[in-house]
Amino acid sequence: MPTTQRALRPSAGNDTLEGVPEILYFDFASRGRGQAVRLLLEDAQVAYDDTRYSFQEYPEWKETGLVELNPVKTLPVVKLNGKTLTQSYAILRYFAKLLGEYDGNTPEEQYWVDAVCDIVSDWRTLYLQAFLSPNQRETYPKHKEGDRKRFLEGLQAHLTSNDFSKAGPFVLGPVFTYADVVLYQIAHDEDLTQEGGKGLQQYHRLRELVNAVAERPNIKAFLASDRYRG
Repeated sequence: MPTTQRALRPSAGNDTLEGVPEILYFDFASRGRGQAVRLLLEDAQVAYDDTRYSFQEYPEWKETGLVELNPVKTLPVVKLNGKTLTQSYAILRYFAKLLGEYDGNTPEEQYWVDAVCDIVSDWRTLYLQAFLSPNQRETYPKHKEGDRKRFLEGLQAHLTSNDFSKAGPFVLGPVFTYADVVLYQIAHDEDLTQEGGKGLQQYHRLRELVNAVAERPNIKAFLASDRYRG
């Protein structure tokens, strides 16, 4: 059976959303696309129900329960006010719009936030292909020296040259957005954020960003809590 745990106390943010979102995701520590949704809600101090399915029960539930919620049978899924929300980055954008923050104020800012998110989405796809491969011992080291390095170098270049980003510390300079969440999360899942961003020593601008995310008061409190599972 899946487990469900309430995170945080209902706040004004829940009033804005008109309810408490329930996040349905794998019991995969504090990793993956579902964790990016949790992290945004933690930062906004929006209470949510965290429902986790083990990898053992997921295959059967995918065919008997998940297909009813999401015909393409992918997670995360969020339930809110009788609605079913799918696709993690679309969920983040939806919450950002409802909350009135986290996605920039102008079309140009919103474009750049979306563009960085799409870059991270491409990186995550390649990461998962390598990390979840039956030949992981071969494919993941190649990924780290190939595709991962390419994305790290590319994002470092973007963040140091884009007019919005170069002032730092976030994608939109001083303004924190959902793009910072997804970029932090892929770096975390690739084990690059630990020990103050030690794995990003060669990429000073990326290291500045992930450390700034981790130092946001509500995220820092989450990372120090028992809700954070590594």
